[in-house]
Amino acid sequence: MKEIQKNVKFIAKCGLYCGSCKRFLKEKCPGCIENHKATWCSLRTCCLEKNMASCADCKDYENVMDCRKYDNFMARIFGFIFNSDRSACIARIKEIGYDGFAH
Repeated sequence: MKEIQKNVKFIAKCGLYCGSCKRFLKEKCPGCIENHKATWCSLRTCCLEKNMASCADCKDYENVMDCRKYDNFMARIFGFIFNSDRSACIARIKEIGYDGFAH
């Protein structure tokens, strides 16, 4: 297994940090940015279409939880299963920037 890596290119579009994910570290997932098969992810698609690094760059919503793509039933299940708070990650990115978040 790889060691946790600190690099902004491992920040997923939703705000999670792929560089510390077990699937990423076990090389079972390339991470959000390199995972071209992740066409199922509406957040990734939206960010790519709008040329945004992540939802933290979105100008359409002050709070990502107001976005139906971001806050939907599947996202809540994902958060519960993986014990993650993506909206807190987005808030932190807005607060300290991508470099600070990755380190």
